[in-house]
Amino acid sequence: MMLPTKEEWIKALKERHGKELQQAFSSATVAICGLGGLGSNIAIHLARAGIGKLILCDFDRVDITNLHRQQYKASQIGMYKTDALADNLREINPYIELETHTEHIAEENAVTLLQGVDIICEAFDDAECKAMLTEIVLTEMRDKYLVAASGMAGLHDANSIKTRKVTSKFYL
Repeated sequence: MMLPTKEEWIKALKERHGKELQQAFSSATVAICGLGGLGSNIAIHLARAGIGKLILCDFDRVDITNLHRQQYKASQIGMYKTDALADNLREINPYIELETHTEHIAEENAVTLLQGVDIICEAFDDAECKAMLTEIVLTEMRDKYLVAASGMAGLHDANSIKTRKVTSKFYL
């Protein structure tokens, strides 16, 4: 079967979402920080919805222990998650624009890596990283939307997330 043309792809999305909503999706840039169980699934769904550009951020490689809950294939074990997920997203939506950053997001580089985005999806599995990114967005990137979730690899208590300025409890 042949791939649909970009025009056919956009037409189908507009028929599904409506012209105005699809225009908003198509013009949005979303960063996904952490490409594990939450982040890889978020990316897949946004690609299917027709988001215009995704920025994928993670430093890790696909491991066999990821396959039961993350959107990777056995043939991708050992690949950087950014590269593997980009390949998978291009299969789903051949017209999506992707940018990858295969590195740790830290206080020193977060603003630079995320400067051109509209929405930041925080999907880390480490409480300190979650708190760091949340604090940076809320203090230095106040014009951005932050979407945060707490999977923490299914191994930790979400109530352990604490920012430096305020101790917060997140309720699921």
